[in-house]
Amino acid sequence: MSRAFRIHAPGGPEALIWEEVSVPEPADGQVRLRHTAVGLNYIDVYHRTGLYPLPSLPAVPGMEGAGVVEAVGRGVSEFGPGDRVAYAGVLGAYAETRVIAADRLVALPPAITDPQAAAMMLKGMTAQYLLRRTYPVQAGDRVMVHAAAGGVGLILCQWARHLGATVIGTVGTDAKADLARAHGCHHPIVYTRERFVDRVRAITGGDGVAVVYDSVGKDTFLDSLDCLRPLGMMVTFGNASGPVPPVEPALLSAKGSLFLTRPTLMTYTAKPADLQASARELFDVVAGGHVRIRIGARYPLSETPQAHRDLESRATTGSTVLLP
Repeated sequence: MSRAFRIHAPGGPEALIWEEVSVPEPADGQVRLRHTAVGLNYIDVYHRTGLYPLPSLPAVPGMEGAGVVEAVGRGVSEFGPGDRVAYAGVLGAYAETRVIAADRLVALPPAITDPQAAAMMLKGMTAQYLLRRTYPVQAGDRVMVHAAAGGVGLILCQWARHLGATVIGTVGTDAKADLARAHGCHHPIVYTRERFVDRVRAITGGDGVAVVYDSVGKDTFLDSLDCLRPLGMMVTFGNASGPVPPVEPALLSAKGSLFLTRPTLMTYTAKPADLQASARELFDVVAGGHVRIRIGARYPLSETPQAHRDLESRATTGSTVLLP
């Protein structure tokens, strides 16, 4: 037996129930993994509340983790007991032990610690596909990052600056502005004090930005469109303030023949080769010192409901790690 948090019905943090669960032996193509660190992400909140309905209930939430392989099923040759591995985008991380498909795992290089991996796999590979595939950032581009002091935001700011972009970011407080600036954001905007559209237009001389990376959703979507240059790309990849209402396509033409996409990591890493390539590029920029992974808080795994409360109240910065 092992312990895990399960959701029996959607709700608040109290819907996370810490209980004993049985862990089966790994089937063909599977690995049994003992977690050493688990990542906390806003998608976990969406799953808990039912905004993103889970396939069935009860279910173990959590989408990323790192750990040690304990056993492998038939047909698994790439990993063996004792190997350090990590993953992202596979439901079931809020557990001490789990089984998982081997082709969803990546081997951890010695330069990456387990807490680092749990803090960056989902957020870091999200940043990788956003910057390198959804809109391939080029030197000289101006880019905008909402929630620039958050887990994905801090990685996006550093990586975009490394690619040669000018980075504009929105944050809620002066302290978060300092944090974003220290992690590559050239122009942090405190949105509680100034209208970010006006500041973006001033910073860019009226031209607008090439791309907006928006994990906030409803509260920022329409104003974000006004920050884009003609033919710019609006990338909405999260709903921290709620889902974006329906959009009339003609609005995009009226604002400059804009592009709009709603991507997910799961699509970009569905093929094992894409997953491995994404993780490899992430590990390279972290090991090379171009991107620092900031772990803003660590909680015992058993205190995950409190971690959810802190995440939803915007009391966290950077990445949060849950430790079994």
